[in-house]
Amino acid sequence: MNEQEFRRVQTRRSFLAQSAGGIGMAALGNLLHAADAPNPLAPREPHFEPKAKSVIFLFMEGGPSQMDLFDPKPALQKWHGKPLPASMTKDLQLAFTKPTAAVLASPRVFKPYGQSGVEYSDYIPHVASCADDICLVRSMYTDAFNHHPGQLLLMTGSTQFGRPTMGAWVTYGLGSESQNLPGFVVLSSGAGTSGGASNFMSGFLPSHYQGTTFRNAGDPILYLSNPAGISRETQRAGLNALRDLNQHHQEQTGDVEIASRIAAYELAFRMQMAAPELTDFSKESQETLDLYGVGKDLTHQFATNCLLAARMVERGVRFILIMHASWDDHTQLNKKLKRNCDISDRPTAALLKDLKRRGLLDSTLVVWGGEFGRTPMVEIRNAKEEDNGGRDHHPFGYSMWVAGGGIKGGQTIGRTDELGLGVIEDKVHVHDLQATLLDRLGMDHLRLTYRYMGRDFRLTDLGGTVVKKMLA
Repeated sequence: MNEQEFRRVQTRRSFLAQSAGGIGMAALGNLLHAADAPNPLAPREPHFEPKAKSVIFLFMEGGPSQMDLFDPKPALQKWHGKPLPASMTKDLQLAFTKPTAAVLASPRVFKPYGQSGVEYSDYIPHVASCADDICLVRSMYTDAFNHHPGQLLLMTGSTQFGRPTMGAWVTYGLGSESQNLPGFVVLSSGAGTSGGASNFMSGFLPSHYQGTTFRNAGDPILYLSNPAGISRETQRAGLNALRDLNQHHQEQTGDVEIASRIAAYELAFRMQMAAPELTDFSKESQETLDLYGVGKDLTHQFATNCLLAARMVERGVRFILIMHASWDDHTQLNKKLKRNCDISDRPTAALLKDLKRRGLLDSTLVVWGGEFGRTPMVEIRNAKEEDNGGRDHHPFGYSMWVAGGGIKGGQTIGRTDELGLGVIEDKVHVHDLQATLLDRLGMDHLRLTYRYMGRDFRLTDLGGTVVKKMLA
């Protein structure tokens, strides 16, 4: 700091000291503390002893068909091709089809797996091989029947745009054990989600809690590498100057986002060393690469993301969101569903098995599912096209699963009716799932709050109950 800058600071100090007495000095103290604040993503103590430290959320955007994958409904066979009675469907609110649409029975073959004997579809044999590690929730329900509101509700606890997402809440509550990688990382494959960045935004939380998107080819983050002629020492000197200017600006304005900016620059500098090592699979065995399906045409992208997620957890990253789109099978259900299963089944199972052998599954929550499920009724958009039938959005009873840290595997939670129209046992709302995940991380969802616009907000909004049956 030169003499002129020192005089400006002293002038501000004198003004604050003389303005409202101690209040002025308290305000100055807050500004100086903010400027010298430690890493905002430093680990923080949970509310109580956690069972899990990290989350890998496999978000299957679009709504996978539960009755073709996880929830067999043989009773649909007797109604196949016929509409259900109006008395059974009068309360259904669907996005595109009418409740009078004909029933579509699933052609999938289900069989029991593992010691638990939980039934899974022939489309997902690899995931099914992990049946004893998985808690399959067949009684999920949500309040939204269109994609973007449904994704917002799942990820932010509200259908309103602008709230913090689950990954942001978790890193806000717990920080991150990784000092050289972001606390919240986003990986994607497929067509792109309807919700886009709203699935990993920080909302009204400081921006250092938002998800950082990684690429699975080339530099993991755009512009991560220095341009030619710029040494690490030169870059460090430039960042030091930029940090000093930002801190000076923060002293003048008190803008907390400036602290986020400083932290982001510093993290980016550290990531230039850590990220290339993270994405270098040369030290992984060929057996591991084959287990995931890395290098195979169909599975490579999703497999790479799953292996990256395991390596990130190993390096202390708190929350990894893997988004794969889209499972929105309004048409050609059998063809499209099979392709997505062929892409994701092997890598997903490999992730569970690899985490277990690395000793990380017991401390990692792995979540799989979409924003809602699919209807028992058929949707046909082109009657002239062979095997055109698909399924519409269905928020009233669908399946998701959780495995790992503090979750009791080898079981099913809840039950839908014989036709899959709704939940008849152990209903689990999206807010209940969110509360349960936070509980396993050592956080009380009622206490994880942030005051904004005069109100304390939380991920579970005004609802949420921990699902005790899911807990180990």
